[in-house]
Amino acid sequence: MVDINNLSKDEYIRQFLSRQPVEKTNIFKNACVGIAGAGGLGSVVAENLARAGVGKLVIADFDMIESSNLNRQRFSISQLGMVKVEALCQNIKGFNPFIKTLAVNEKVMPSNCEVIFKGCEVVAECLDRADEKAMLVTSLRKYLPESYVVAVSGIAGTEAGSRIELKKLSDKLYLIGDMESDSESGIGLFASRVGIAASMQAHLILRILLGEEK
Repeated sequence: MVDINNLSKDEYIRQFLSRQPVEKTNIFKNACVGIAGAGGLGSVVAENLARAGVGKLVIADFDMIESSNLNRQRFSISQLGMVKVEALCQNIKGFNPFIKTLAVNEKVMPSNCEVIFKGCEVVAECLDRADEKAMLVTSLRKYLPESYVVAVSGIAGTEAGSRIELKKLSDKLYLIGDMESDSESGIGLFASRVGIAASMQAHLILRILLGEEK
């Protein structure tokens, strides 16, 4: 077992990210990404980006961890009752202690999204309700026009994962999902399908940071 206390920051990061090309890792470590929502989507997006070595994550959510979250969100029983953003940042520090994480324990709204996500190259929309999603996307495009936005619509149920698609809606706005399924219809939320969309979000964000997404 490796004792991190005996490793320098540079040596730990070198080993941690040894399977990635150095030139891509260097781009990621200087990037800042915002994540609106720390639930089924946001907790997976944040973990994937942190494991890729993205240098700074701004994670905003006002919720606390409940038992009903644990079937699809990256939290544990020992974290029940904790503030989601604080628990998520704690989890990230458990495998990448040198990443910068900013936990914003607030509900993301038109009045504060500019302040929360200022300086973020990309913002991942990971909220629950359709009206909140639309609000956030509209507000981000208005107040932070230089930031890319990666949103999600339609991840409920047990339909084939292949139905979850990526669409480019405008120059800096992308949408991932099947565009139809709604958790409020009673078809349920499952970690596997939510995770597909979240991983697609994270992967798209990495491609955007690298300049590979045209």
